[in-house]
Amino acid sequence: MRDAIRESGRASLHLLSGAAIALLCYLMVGVALFTAFLTATVIGAGVLPESVLLLRRLAGWERRRTAARTGTPVPEAYLPLEGPLPARVRTAVTDPGTGRDLVWAAAQLLYGMGVWFASLVLWAPALLVDGVVTGLAGRRPVALPLIGRLADLGAEWSRALLTPTPAAARAAALAARVEELTATRAGAIAAHGAELRRIERDLHDGTQARLVALSMRIGLAKRAYDSDPVAARKLLDDAQTQAEEALAELRHVVRGIHPPILTDRGLSGAVRALAASSGLEVEVSVTGLADHAPGDGPEHADDRRAAAPRAPAAVEAAAYFVVAEALTNAAKHSGATRASVALVREPTALRARVADEGRGGAEAGESGGSGLLGMRRRVAALDGTVRLTSPEGGPTVIEVELPCVW
Repeated sequence: MRDAIRESGRASLHLLSGAAIALLCYLMVGVALFTAFLTATVIGAGVLPESVLLLRRLAGWERRRTAARTGTPVPEAYLPLEGPLPARVRTAVTDPGTGRDLVWAAAQLLYGMGVWFASLVLWAPALLVDGVVTGLAGRRPVALPLIGRLADLGAEWSRALLTPTPAAARAAALAARVEELTATRAGAIAAHGAELRRIERDLHDGTQARLVALSMRIGLAKRAYDSDPVAARKLLDDAQTQAEEALAELRHVVRGIHPPILTDRGLSGAVRALAASSGLEVEVSVTGLADHAPGDGPEHADDRRAAAPRAPAAVEAAAYFVVAEALTNAAKHSGATRASVALVREPTALRARVADEGRGGAEAGESGGSGLLGMRRRVAALDGTVRLTSPEGGPTVIEVELPCVW
């Protein structure tokens, strides 16, 4: 009997909150009608999207209540209310979720109050009947569970009204995907622009300046060749030094675009080279990729391709730069002396994981520094994902998944 009373009390609280939502629905339906009138008269178009957002929040509250009662989440599917005002108004009006929420709000006004009042009517006779049944007949309560059934019935009605149709769910998923791709495209364009500016700066400030100095020294050497061979020889020596420095600058720029070591040794060999030069004690594990290249030179390219499948060049480059950035950050900022790198080939993706034993505290998101931001943009441009965990005290773990076809 006590368990039945306790369960009926929980059901009554659920029904009470449903009645409160019903009252809010009464207000929301009135607001919706008033907003529709204002929008029709072109006076309050800006109010409509905000009213729809309020309705979505109210429906979200009901979804959470229903999920808590039934133990099963209630899905939602809405088109994003973003962009300029005309687009937001158009989305608010055409989104199937808006109509679904309005139908639910009108129905909740009826059944939310109805089942609540029905539970109030049931309590007194249920206690009397079950008191007799359990006290005299020794049987389980039969009337109090009806209150719980009312709560279940209200939850099932809410689930039926708020669950989006498959078509609406697909449309919302497609809209969310388009929004995500738009954001990643913008990030990729920004990253590409930043990379072009970096290359231009490196060429202008480094290689171009050295080539200009080289041309000047060669010109001076030509003028001094007949009159002062010793000075001409000195100028030519300087010109040779300038040429070597210009070549080094060019190699540095090329490595920033697509490291030649990726072509020569593959991703696993390139990552092992990064690990060896990082200044940390790095453990590298490779699964499903060629662990050792058959040869280091371009003449062995056919042998390397036969040894194991290669990911697309863009995917290999992204994974390489992720590992390079992560190891650089670990060496400069984490205080770690050890790190680990894992490369895993999966049927439809390449995974890279870099962990260090440093102090942690690396920031995720847009505030995570230019290196982490560039990493995220580079990976997002390939429709990949980046996960960073870095609690205070460490460890810091960066996991990257890059979709690809082998």
